[in-house]
Amino acid sequence: MEENKGITLKIFEAIENFGLWILEKIYLKKLADFYRNHIEGMRYLICGALSTVVNILAYVLGSYVIFRGISDETLKVNISEIFAFILALIFAYWVNKTIVFNSKCENIKALIKEMISFTSCRIFTEIISIGLMNLAVIINMNDVIMKIIANIVVIILNFILSKLIIFKKK
Repeated sequence: MEENKGITLKIFEAIENFGLWILEKIYLKKLADFYRNHIEGMRYLICGALSTVVNILAYVLGSYVIFRGISDETLKVNISEIFAFILALIFAYWVNKTIVFNSKCENIKALIKEMISFTSCRIFTEIISIGLMNLAVIINMNDVIMKIIANIVVIILNFILSKLIIFKKK
């Protein structure tokens, strides 16, 4: 089974094991044990956090650098949100498939089905995120703060959809 692991998973596991070793060395063995006992959920939280960082950085890059010349604030927010969504979607699929759920597709048809399912669920949660971002504009709330709130909601929904629909064990 070890030889079937991809390089992404092997690198992640090396970092993960180092982190768990540190926890044990600083007398947090119970925390390390909790992590090991809930490894899928813990990996999802880590990869979700990394995907969130990618999403937020891409949003800020889009809104404050790439699309800064757009004077219509709503349009700029929406374009930046879509830009962030696409970059985070690619990253999230990669880490969820390879690290969290260690999904193996037996053929191209299964891979395409998995990708479409992942993308469809993420579009659904992105619509929720866009709605929250537009709410921020309407109520004159800081868009970065709302971006963080929207990502918390999206992470929870995405885990549920990934576990129950996309990467469910056969």
